Amino acid sequence: MVSSSVVSSDAWHECSERYLSEECPVSEVLDLIAHKWMVQIIYYLHKQEVVRFRQLHRLVSPITQKELMKKLRELEHTGLISRTVYAEVPPRVEYQLTELGKTLVQPVIALVYWAE
Repeated sequence: MVSSSVVSSDAWHECSERYLSEECPVSEVLDLIAHKWMVQIIYYLHKQEVVRFRQLHRLVSPITQKELMKKLRELEHTGLISRTVYAEVPPRVEYQLTELGKTLVQPVIALVYWAE
């Protein structure tokens, strides 16, 4: 559950000075996870631990394969997930949250509770 404590005006001012600049890391994270499907993708990667592309596509339905691939690349580029390709026929590709990605789970859960 999210704490309902009130943030002091001094703390808010310090936060805004530090994080509300043009290159705000908080805004970058919010921009990333605010895209359609991202919360679901992060949820299923957390729940399943290791997920193959087709399995994830079924879980996050009705996302298109193209859109899912795009979102997975974004998450991989930011270091939140890892992609492992196995030299098999047919090729096997697995995705999982990185240690950094795992640290995003609790804040996302807090946002979900807050939104309710």
